Amino acid sequence: MSANSENHSKQQLTTLALGAIGVVFGDIGTSPLYALKEVFHGGLPIDENHVLGVLSLIFWSLTLVVTTKYAIFIMRADNKGEGGIMALMTLALHGSHDNPSKMHFIVTIGLLGAALFYGDCIITPAISVLSAVEGLQVVAPQLEHYVLPITIAVLSVLFIIQARGTGAVGKIFAPVMCFWFVALAVMGVVNIIQEPSVLMAVNPYYAVHLLWELGWRGFLIMGAVVLAITGAEALYADMGHFGLIPIRYAWFGFVFPALLMNYFGQGALLIGHPEAIQNPFYLLAPTWALYPLLILSTLATVIASQAVISGAFSITRQAIQLGYCPRMDIFHTSGDEMGQVYVPAVNWLLMFSVFVLVLSFQSSSALASAYGIAVTGTMIIDTILAFIVMNALWKWKTTASVIFLSSFLVIDVLFFSSNSLKIPTGGWLPLAVATVLFLTMTTWIKGRQMLTERQNEKRVLFEDFETALQKNPPATVPGTAIYLTRSLHGVPQVFLHNFEHNHVLHEQIIVLTIVTKDEPYVDEAHRVKIRSYGENRQFYRVKLYFGFKQPQDVRRALELCMQQGLDTDPKKVSFFVGREFISFRRSSQMPAWRRPLSRFLFQNSSSAIEFFKIPVDRVIELGIRVEL
Repeated sequence: MSANSENHSKQQLTTLALGAIGVVFGDIGTSPLYALKEVFHGGLPIDENHVLGVLSLIFWSLTLVVTTKYAIFIMRADNKGEGGIMALMTLALHGSHDNPSKMHFIVTIGLLGAALFYGDCIITPAISVLSAVEGLQVVAPQLEHYVLPITIAVLSVLFIIQARGTGAVGKIFAPVMCFWFVALAVMGVVNIIQEPSVLMAVNPYYAVHLLWELGWRGFLIMGAVVLAITGAEALYADMGHFGLIPIRYAWFGFVFPALLMNYFGQGALLIGHPEAIQNPFYLLAPTWALYPLLILSTLATVIASQAVISGAFSITRQAIQLGYCPRMDIFHTSGDEMGQVYVPAVNWLLMFSVFVLVLSFQSSSALASAYGIAVTGTMIIDTILAFIVMNALWKWKTTASVIFLSSFLVIDVLFFSSNSLKIPTGGWLPLAVATVLFLTMTTWIKGRQMLTERQNEKRVLFEDFETALQKNPPATVPGTAIYLTRSLHGVPQVFLHNFEHNHVLHEQIIVLTIVTKDEPYVDEAHRVKIRSYGENRQFYRVKLYFGFKQPQDVRRALELCMQQGLDTDPKKVSFFVGREFISFRRSSQMPAWRRPLSRFLFQNSSSAIEFFKIPVDRVIELGIRVEL
């Protein structure tokens, strides 16, 4: 019995680890296509000492940042199994409820991290696919002028198929990426055998010596070394899909060794053949393998891009449900996998931005000048939030948490400051994207807070409303009216608005509020809370609780209400939904420059009807003008 259980556990662990290889490691796994080449791109001499120094920097960057910081430390900070910047932010908030200024700081840097992630999402598909297709310059130089058209075509197909969901395509991710990492390892080992001295680069002496020798230029090349660790946060962000142990198994047992072998193999090739710097990755392979390697590289970069795009969809849904950005149309592309979603607005904006990047920069080397600053900015935020979690939730001793913060913050700041020198040559782009998104999210949050405060000023308690009804009873109509409101207290404005104009009430009135918890999932046993009001009339306040990664399906939740004895027959229910139209007073607390943006966000927020899956044929939508 126990043996069968153990075998089942091992089989499940293997399956999850293989799935993680197919999804989690696409970005960092395709870095060998361009990382080492870009380090020497600035004119660094290609000889044994410099190659060993660069390899040592890459080895220790992977070891300290990806392995130690993320795989060992930060991945312990899970929110009910979920990882990523949003989960880390909510964990940090858990231990800071008694300190409003600290909570404001945590939300601010958390939103900044999310905004930087989107900047990274634009560059990753562009540089990954472009670097793979550039293999044509080695395989068939006469086809060099087809690199850009092929890149655009591949990316077009990738974005167009998003609407169909990634479930079917996702089944080939793991086999392709496993084959990719095996190919990386084999090509690397073959070249290491020819130049085994390259293995001395594991000695940190070579990294320190190179930085000391180069001085200011050593600081500059750190901006290229960081290309080897882009995608590190994916280990943490995708933890909810595969689990901590499978991701660690895949990294330590397969991905990390394969990456090291390939980087060291490229180093061995450069020691013997410095001219191979034009494209050391493709020149690792024998001539007969170049075309298959080109196809495999393109597939691997498409998979890496798919993982980033799916991550953008996922973080958008989390931000919407936590109230950090306006509602958008969200489609669930799989009945089995809750995490597979498609957000059309994000998809087309990403596609347009990626096309602009590819056509503007035209080469992976040019794009490398814009890559890294968003990644390193996110890494700094992860370190700070992890430090807060260690202090507030894990109750680490101050000395231990400060050592963690200072050690990794020094590395992160070194990478970030080195990459900041790329701002004039393209690094401004992800920063501009992040700035626009950060201002958009903070404007939306401020507008919602002001709207809530305004509604609270006009709040009428149920007890006072019922007393007024007893003095002047209104006409009653059969059926159930469900009023959707975000307020947790008092009579909702849409209810009062309808009553003031129609002067009638339904036999049964339900005030429905949807609450998004700061945890990924809420089981159905804790989904519904019902409270009744009134003596002569049936008033109910219903609260529906969802996790920030769950679809907020009102129809299913009302079925649960019926199971608890609340009559919500779909054929007798009318939903009343309010849609606010915002205007601003001259003395409004909203800064003047934010007001047009705030109005735009409120006007273009998708309807609650589609977002909450309310039966459209049972809905009455009421417009409410609010002056803030």
